[in-house]
Amino acid sequence: QVQLVESGGGLVQTGESLRLSCAASGVTFASAAMNWYRQAPGKDREWIAHISSDGNTNYAVSVKGRFTISRDNAKNTVYLEMNSLKPEDTAVYYCYIHWNYSNYWGQGTQVTVSS
Repeated sequence: QVQLVESGGGLVQTGESLRLSCAASGVTFASAAMNWYRQAPGKDREWIAHISSDGNTNYAVSVKGRFTISRDNAKNTVYLEMNSLKPEDTAVYYCYIHWNYSNYWGQGTQVTVSS
């Protein structure tokens, strides 16, 4: 049974930082590519960051240079370090994995950036 559990969200001010975590279970984590998505109120869910099993990363234009995705295979955890946060980063952030032909999402963690 695949489970993804996000944590680390909260309320911050513009320019501050947060680090999100996503703990995975039920997968061979070291072999899995991991992704972060977010969904702002009234908007579609959007992809923001990807890390491959060998550590290669990709980012959406909207977060490139401010956000960093990383992984710790010993802890079965993927991270999203978010710096220079803006009010438009306010959203629910989700961890996602495609594993054994199925899609899995975490429950999400709320990030709110006040101006």
